[in-house]
Amino acid sequence: MKEFLSQKGVKYQEKDIARDERAREEMYRKTGMMAVPTLLIDGRVFIGFDREKLENMLH
Repeated sequence: MKEFLSQKGVKYQEKDIARDERAREEMYRKTGMMAVPTLLIDGRVFIGFDREKLENMLH
């Protein structure tokens, strides 16, 4: 995921929910889930790596 976003020139903020309790709580509050990778783009939640869906979102 990080490589894909970097190749597309997308700036992102990475949070490690395994080590950061606040990040874990924030993710659960925003998504209701504890799955990785999880992306929040313009208020929309993307869980997992779906290249086609992300490509469409970024264009």
